Amino acid sequence: MVRTASTMLPLGTRAPDFSLPDTDGKSVSLSDFSPSKGLLVIFMCNHCPYVKHVAEQLKTLTDQYMPRGLAVVAISSNDAEKYPDDSPQAMAAEKAARGYQFPYLYDADQSVAQDYAAACTPDFYLFDADQKLVYRGQLDSSRPKTDIPVTGEDLRAAIDAVLAGEPLPETQTPSIGCNIKWKEGNEPKYFNPQGTA
Repeated sequence: MVRTASTMLPLGTRAPDFSLPDTDGKSVSLSDFSPSKGLLVIFMCNHCPYVKHVAEQLKTLTDQYMPRGLAVVAISSNDAEKYPDDSPQAMAAEKAARGYQFPYLYDADQSVAQDYAAACTPDFYLFDADQKLVYRGQLDSSRPKTDIPVTGEDLRAAIDAVLAGEPLPETQTPSIGCNIKWKEGNEPKYFNPQGTA
């Protein structure tokens, strides 16, 4: 496990386009979320202990905010051949077991992760109604094997601001997690195999 920080994509970046299969095989595209008040893109996977640590809060948070106009989509870009726990079939089982209401897409060629400069799982990207990036930080300060409770407070504050049409602070704490499991030869320039630990 390599502990990796988010790349902190520049604020104001327009959401890169994508069209990927959901766990039911249906194709989901960025344009499907255009009428929303905000869009949360989460790069995650099944096996990562950092994702497992926050999964219950992700379910609670998204269930609370989606009815208020927040669109949510999760994307797994991990190499499923080397990590079968992150295969599309396993993703479908995970989505059903967790009760996630948002689409859970598979980025087989890892191009979408590269377009977003995604580095870790979980990696959060919050866009406003114009699909411009306003937050790319942590869910909260909790980490596996710490006593800090998982509240989602950082991301919740950012979502509240987006839904209220208020500005967000530019100083944001990057998310931390396992590195995305890149296919050999697919590692982006920003990939740091040494991580942050």
